[in-house]
Amino acid sequence: MKILLTGRTGQVGWELQQCLAPLGQVVAPERAALDLGRPQDVAAAVRSIRPDLIVNAAAYTAVDPAERDSQACFAVNAESVAVLAQEAARLGALLVHYSTDYVFDGSQRTPYVETDRPAPISVYGHSKLAGEQEIVGSGCRHLILRTGWVYAMRGRNFLLTMLRLARERPQLRVVNDQVGAPTWARDIAWATLTALDRPMPAEGLFHVAASGSTTWFQFAQRIVQLAGLVTPVTPILTSEYPTAAARPAYSVLDSTRFESATGARIGSWDERLAACFRDDRRDSGVLRR
Repeated sequence: MKILLTGRTGQVGWELQQCLAPLGQVVAPERAALDLGRPQDVAAAVRSIRPDLIVNAAAYTAVDPAERDSQACFAVNAESVAVLAQEAARLGALLVHYSTDYVFDGSQRTPYVETDRPAPISVYGHSKLAGEQEIVGSGCRHLILRTGWVYAMRGRNFLLTMLRLARERPQLRVVNDQVGAPTWARDIAWATLTALDRPMPAEGLFHVAASGSTTWFQFAQRIVQLAGLVTPVTPILTSEYPTAAARPAYSVLDSTRFESATGARIGSWDERLAACFRDDRRDSGVLRR
């Protein structure tokens, strides 16, 4: 089987490139060869590869800049996704795509399930929902995995930002009234492999996230603790940290449907965060400073 992987340098894409090899030949073009920021060029790139499976881990994820540049955000997250879906339908390929908890408005106080009505409150959220809709509308075979609060020991994410700031500043002030479930990029990649490495690969829309929930403040506290740092972390309200894009106050995802379909379950966010730190120490010999 030939697998086309986009976004290979991203958090999830990097992990996917490591774990998808057992399924077949992984072709992961550089951005110059397949740039989702140029939807008009995507079809030709896909046709030159002729994959049996397309795994789209590329995305425009800069939530605040998206408010100022919606065109660039929609080009990557919706227009190019539409082309990938059309090409998957033409080839009879399965398309795996990653979406986000930000398709919800955060008004619930119980974990969101797949049948809950999306109501995004940011350009980024609208673009990701549009991408989902393009896939479904294309009629292609698809597996859409919604996740949230993604982190890893590489790339650009909340975990690495907190580690950097905790070493640079005498104190951290972090929002304590937004609730979600931090999810390690590696767990998302292995959940994907589990869904695909079956006699009948899972298809449809699923939520895939760590279990449990926390706030950004509590997440930051745990990061500082696991890093062996002593920088104090102070809770603040969202209103004290204004941003260009609105964030859902509550965006916990219920992964029960995915667990039932695949038998795979991601552990608690706290347990998996600790595993991420342990793995990083093994990779480098010491925790990165």
